[in-house]
Amino acid sequence: MARPPLTLAALATAAVPGLEVSAARAHTRRSHGGFDAVELRSADGRHLVIRAPRSQNAETEQSADLVAIRAMTAGIRARLPFRVPQFVGQAPIDGTRAIVTEFLTGGVRSADELTEYDALAAAVGAAVGAIHALPSGFVGDAGLPRENADETRDGVIELIGRAADTGHLPAAILRRWEQATDDESLWRFRPTVINGALTADSILVDGDAVSAIVGWAALAVGDPARDLHWLMTSRGASAELALEAYVIGRSGGADEHLPQRALLYGELELARWLLHGIDQRDRAIVDDAVSLLDGLAASVHDRSSEPLSPETGPIMTVGDVERMLDDTPRGAVPREGGATLLTDSYDFSELERREAGERPAAAMNLTAPIPLDLSDWGDAAPSAGQPTREGADAADGDDGSGAGAASAATDAQERRNAASS
Repeated sequence: MARPPLTLAALATAAVPGLEVSAARAHTRRSHGGFDAVELRSADGRHLVIRAPRSQNAETEQSADLVAIRAMTAGIRARLPFRVPQFVGQAPIDGTRAIVTEFLTGGVRSADELTEYDALAAAVGAAVGAIHALPSGFVGDAGLPRENADETRDGVIELIGRAADTGHLPAAILRRWEQATDDESLWRFRPTVINGALTADSILVDGDAVSAIVGWAALAVGDPARDLHWLMTSRGASAELALEAYVIGRSGGADEHLPQRALLYGELELARWLLHGIDQRDRAIVDDAVSLLDGLAASVHDRSSEPLSPETGPIMTVGDVERMLDDTPRGAVPREGGATLLTDSYDFSELERREAGERPAAAMNLTAPIPLDLSDWGDAAPSAGQPTREGADAADGDDGSGAGAASAATDAQERRNAASS
């Protein structure tokens, strides 16, 4: 049962000493129904939001998010071209706690809309690049997860093994994913600070600028490709420009096979959806996941999907990108349909909403911009949906010898066999 807005407004005065609430309304933003949330206006002009979890999962997410945003010091925030929620206070309620944070304004767009026009697409790419360029020390200081390249690959192998054990994974997809995990060069990257659960729903925009990013419950040091899977499968005409802006923002720090891993992570969301259905004993979710996996398998068979192998080609260097920006007129040539993965039609944010039991939005609203509307306030938090990952933060190198690569591939095969047994 939802808690009344006035109850939460009164609770906010207990959470924040001296707070005088002058106005309060329920707040919603593509709600998963996991929180009761109320937007507040204070007598001294502050704009706040109070959120109380409705379930154990929501409470866990909120606790992880709180640790992350409190770890982001003023110095860390100053390095970002957008705002991050600021903790203001907390108070107990019904065996859990309500958290008060700054209210961050901005509109929500779909992945396709974020990459539809040059200016916003470039801002999105630069924003993600700024996260990955942060110094990683504060993550370790806060006790948040750190994962190196080998641990990342082991985690992917384990996930694939679990999906294969269900008996629902098409052979072509299993082979495609196994080849990706066997490829040593694909996993040669330097771990960075990552949001860890970034989707289009996490990004708030104001015009052509990214105004804020919310949902930091999976903050960690890990594979930067995790934050880009939604971008790599978007269909906006300026999606390539977003990736170019990201590469420039990384100042040469982006590895050449990041796009392939990002595509792999996008496909693995289908495996996670399948496993969720199995765990919940929900036949409808399992059938839906199987249908999506069969569609992906069809695209592999007819070669309409992007390959995950390095033969796809390295991403451009900063110099290449700058020359392309100088020489190429903007807005003239849309992306070719054949350049996208079949899973472009899969909205992984939609999978998360369906997991939470929500009805799909009407088709006419799926591509419409969703600006902040104070008449439709409520839950302010996107779903985290990502498990935490632990480990060290340094990727192992490679001696360049063929024997070393073969040995690494054999090791990866053994790890996958062990995970599947």
